[in-house]
Amino acid sequence: MAVNEVPEKDRSKVIVLAPDAVPPLPVFCASQAVISGGNVYVSGCIGCDDEYNVVGGGIHQQTRAALENLSKILVAAGSGMEHVVKATVYLAHMARDFEHMNEVYQEFFPPESPLPARTCIGVSALYMGAFVEVDCIAVIP
Repeated sequence: MAVNEVPEKDRSKVIVLAPDAVPPLPVFCASQAVISGGNVYVSGCIGCDDEYNVVGGGIHQQTRAALENLSKILVAAGSGMEHVVKATVYLAHMARDFEHMNEVYQEFFPPESPLPARTCIGVSALYMGAFVEVDCIAVIP
């Protein structure tokens, strides 16, 4: 369908701000998430606390904090982890951390449930020295 055939209301976007989630990092000039066309697009979340400190304890704790924050944003948008259709995971140390990240990831996306599509990318570095960042696209039921 061409853009001009899409009803105006479907081309709009709504900015999501989840008050109980970590606020967007000021340097990124991005929203926590944007709703458009029945989907919610969540910006990348690293494992940090409300004061932008990367959580200690390594990849397990950082992955858990990132996915918990992602979940809060999805709920604020009227969706949830069970509605994620695509996730992207960025790892600063792919060989070292993939298996450990995946253990925590499976707590949020159990293998027996319908799993979202996923891409996992090894990167040279993440902001604030984080080990992991996760973004996603979910439907709004």
